[in-house]
Amino acid sequence: MKDKMFNKKMTRRDFLKKSAKVGIGAGIGLAALNTIRISSASEEGEVMVAPMTFIVPRPTLEVMDDYNLIVAREMGYYKDMGIELSMETGPDGMASTKFVDQNQADVGYPSPGIHTTSVDTGMAVIMAYEMMIGSVWHLVVRQDSPIKHPRELAGATISVWDISWRTIVDPLLAELGIPLDSVEYLTAGPQWGQAVQQGQADVALGWLALDVQWEAVGMNMKFFRGTDFSEMPSNGYVVRTEDLKDPAKRELLVKFMRGSSMGLHFGRFNPQAAAQMTYDTYPGVREQMTPEIALESQRQLAYSYVEGERRGLGYGAFVPTGWQKYLDIIYEIGQTKRHLNVDECITTELTEEANDFDRAKVEKDAANFKLNDTWKNVKARGPFF
Repeated sequence: MKDKMFNKKMTRRDFLKKSAKVGIGAGIGLAALNTIRISSASEEGEVMVAPMTFIVPRPTLEVMDDYNLIVAREMGYYKDMGIELSMETGPDGMASTKFVDQNQADVGYPSPGIHTTSVDTGMAVIMAYEMMIGSVWHLVVRQDSPIKHPRELAGATISVWDISWRTIVDPLLAELGIPLDSVEYLTAGPQWGQAVQQGQADVALGWLALDVQWEAVGMNMKFFRGTDFSEMPSNGYVVRTEDLKDPAKRELLVKFMRGSSMGLHFGRFNPQAAAQMTYDTYPGVREQMTPEIALESQRQLAYSYVEGERRGLGYGAFVPTGWQKYLDIIYEIGQTKRHLNVDECITTELTEEANDFDRAKVEKDAANFKLNDTWKNVKARGPFF
């Protein structure tokens, strides 16, 4: 039997032969996704590396959103923990849960709507790390739109990339008291924002920091920010529930989450360094954004990503009461067949371990990072913490 992670393949028999050669037990060897790869290393012989795949719901990686993971990878934090991280996009909105459930990825990054729909349909996934407390979602209109508040969306045409995004928008509408049958959806693919700009739709779904990304390509739109009208939860990192029951797999998931926390912490103390690493990683970001706009995009994200830490709850922390309200709403509007409970959707069991890292070392790393000539004079527009 072959385990497949996108283009990575290795038979379990091959792994066992490799592990026997270097004296590694099979227990830890079958950790991340059962797809451990043994790579050649130093004079001591071969070293076990656990390749982990992270999948996003977005159609592109070339944004500032995942700077925390880029930092953890580029600073060697993941390597030091024995993780080789790859990042992938999925073919549709459900991929960030479906691929995790089907053993094609280790960690997904779905919206609450995608996640709860997945749980409701029987996928054995659970959110283990909340990237931000509060709503990441924005509703976007043209600057000359007659819509002055999201409460006025009755009768509107709403543009989305993929119809699966309806699971994001419908609960927002319900929270605002807007009848769901009073709106229409336009599935516009990658031009979903342009569809509003060109008058084909009234409103587009947006999210935190998308305003500066669209600004960079000449789309000057009006953003109704989710934190001003919604108490809904936001995207987080999901894993397979069964992996939390396996000590070796659970350990690798803890390390992934810990690396995320380290990346977020690093970004607080040297945001320009975090931005430089991400900017240098993606040609698409460099094509779309100046360093100043890229840093502002990251700043908006970072300020929200560290809300749990700002409240004293730690990076990746949840607010279960917000999740309960959300689960109540999506059941009432028929988005889930069952009235899901909080404990089957989120788990806080990894939060403490995800925050167990040497903060002084990370802060020292941030202080010692040498910015290049492009980034050393780029100033932030506002606070990062």
